[in-house]
Amino acid sequence: MLDGLNLNGKTVLITGGGTGLGLEMVKFLSEAGADVCVAGRRIEPLNAAVQEVQANGRQGLAVSTDVSDSSQVRSLVEETLLQFGKIDVLINNAALVEDNVVKPIWDIEDEEWQKGLDVNLSGAFYCSREVTKHMADRGTGKIINTASGFGLRGGKDIYTYCCTKGGIIQLTKVLSFSLARYNITANTIVPGFIPTDATESEFRTTLPKSGEFLPSGELGQPKHIGPIAVFLASSASDYMTGEIFTLDGGGLSAGIAPTGYAPINYFQEV
Repeated sequence: MLDGLNLNGKTVLITGGGTGLGLEMVKFLSEAGADVCVAGRRIEPLNAAVQEVQANGRQGLAVSTDVSDSSQVRSLVEETLLQFGKIDVLINNAALVEDNVVKPIWDIEDEEWQKGLDVNLSGAFYCSREVTKHMADRGTGKIINTASGFGLRGGKDIYTYCCTKGGIIQLTKVLSFSLARYNITANTIVPGFIPTDATESEFRTTLPKSGEFLPSGELGQPKHIGPIAVFLASSASDYMTGEIFTLDGGGLSAGIAPTGYAPINYFQEV
């Protein structure tokens, strides 16, 4: 049964793979046997991620890429194919978090709104567009998109992030329907309250300080996303497409809404 989770011989291209949840996925994917191309804006964390891949006995490649630039995305895919010969799995994980805009709508500049759209949504579209023809020609492929609980429910003054993450979920649905005839699947991972260095600094007023008001009783950890990424990248998930895999300790189904409205003093600094 566990053979279905083996990624030996698979090549995974992941954006935003140098830090946070992306880095955790890189670690687990390479542990499961995948060769991994890690893309992102800053080369230093990408190189460190590749070292993790190589420590697991797999091949790694770091490519500095701004996914909001379609020409850079094209170069990323070309370099990955040159190195590995194929791309079995694309993980669209890159997103603006540290540079995210959290402010009243009337204070949001055109450039701020557009930047979020370009990276969070257009970036995933560009990567999917560039990779899927290759996958269709091979008759197989998997796309995994990382959204957010904020893509399913509102967040106080978090306009760009919420809207683009909701768009990611819809992009997944269109990809799954349109590409099924080519044996390409597309699914979405929806993380909830999982603190990372970026989210701690950017969403400190909206992220809970503990899991007290989550059904699980605890906040998530970055390591929780790794097994889901492996499952969706593997043959064990071949009959699943267009699905949403929520990783939030029950927050969306029975916990508090991530809006800033909670019991008194809950969101105050401790």
